[in-house]
Amino acid sequence: MDFLEANKERIEKAIYFRMADLLNLDVEIVFYDTTSLHFEIDEPDRGVGEHDEVRGSQLAGAKTYQALRKRGHSKNGRIDAPQIVIGLAVTRDGFLVRHWIFPGNTVDVTTVAKVTEDLKGWQLSRCVFVGDAGMVSAENLSTLARAGGKYIVCMPIHRGSEVANEVITRPGRYQAVAENLQVKEVMVGDGERRRRYLVCYNPQEAERQTRHRKDVLEELAAELETLREPKGSSHAKRVCELRASGRYGRYVRLTKNGHPRIDQANVDALAKRDGKFVVHSNDDTLSVADLALGYKQLQRVEVAWRQLKSGLKLHPVYHWAPHRIHAHVALTVLSLLLERIAEQAGAESWRNIRDDLKQIKLAQLSSPNGTVWQVTEPSTEALKRLKALKIPMLAGMRNRVILGVRGEFLKHR
Repeated sequence: MDFLEANKERIEKAIYFRMADLLNLDVEIVFYDTTSLHFEIDEPDRGVGEHDEVRGSQLAGAKTYQALRKRGHSKNGRIDAPQIVIGLAVTRDGFLVRHWIFPGNTVDVTTVAKVTEDLKGWQLSRCVFVGDAGMVSAENLSTLARAGGKYIVCMPIHRGSEVANEVITRPGRYQAVAENLQVKEVMVGDGERRRRYLVCYNPQEAERQTRHRKDVLEELAAELETLREPKGSSHAKRVCELRASGRYGRYVRLTKNGHPRIDQANVDALAKRDGKFVVHSNDDTLSVADLALGYKQLQRVEVAWRQLKSGLKLHPVYHWAPHRIHAHVALTVLSLLLERIAEQAGAESWRNIRDDLKQIKLAQLSSPNGTVWQVTEPSTEALKRLKALKIPMLAGMRNRVILGVRGEFLKHR
């Protein structure tokens, strides 16, 4: 782990260039997103941690690290636990390009400058950066556009913003680009300073959001009906809880007399946004379909997060030293990359590939004269997987017996 951490950047870069040559990677679009990883500890790290003295030739030298485990905005609901923030860059085909680790109190928008700086010199050709609304700020868009960089980002819809006032409300016809996706292009401004937006509408999602809001408002109306009693300490507390609630708060307003009511104006405003999201890009060469579908493919990163956390058990992390935490994440990311390469080579999901290869067993037979190891006969499915993955050494171990006598191993056919 220490060797990997000391040489991680060179290893990642070498792996990327080898994949780009062998797999002919499509790196015109790079998807980036972050997630949080919590730790089962009570107190966050303090100060800065350092490596011990260099041990042998494994470490290139002592490094200084930021304290990583901090409390911050949690994306998995564990607001009580210290965490770290992990950033991941993924290609259109789901291959991992690089990962980053930030302290747990890092805000998403502050990570973009570091990512774009680190990816310079990686020969990403005509690279288009794709990020979600958490990455959007005027400074980040300027950083991404510097030196001709291109981006596709989902814009947050804040009340009073340009997106809410001039983009969402702009009249125009939608055109269908997929079964459940319609788009409408909107230009704001003139000349070189014009800004290109794309209003995307998903009818199925709009129907789901409408049904969900109806259920929430029915629950809220029943809750407000119970508050028509004289005011008291418990009454005021319940009103505060409703207004602070993530489920009901946006629909509650107070009258001049301090009585809670459903904010019908806000309900109507939110209803007009059902199923809609806004994509912004500075690349005029991309069609409206490429913009909309390019952003929708950001789910590639979401799939990678699920595989890292659920499939490869990224959590729990039993390390506390910063360099070991870095190495733990790096090993898990490399494992996910190996799975993705196997899926691409075998044209099959990793689960099916793994289940077929698990049928190959190495049997151990012990006797007073020594130990015999023998590989079981691979099934037809397992042989097909080995051939697709170009692993001839295992396919050639059929009927091979390895005989161990007095600690020395002799190979026999």
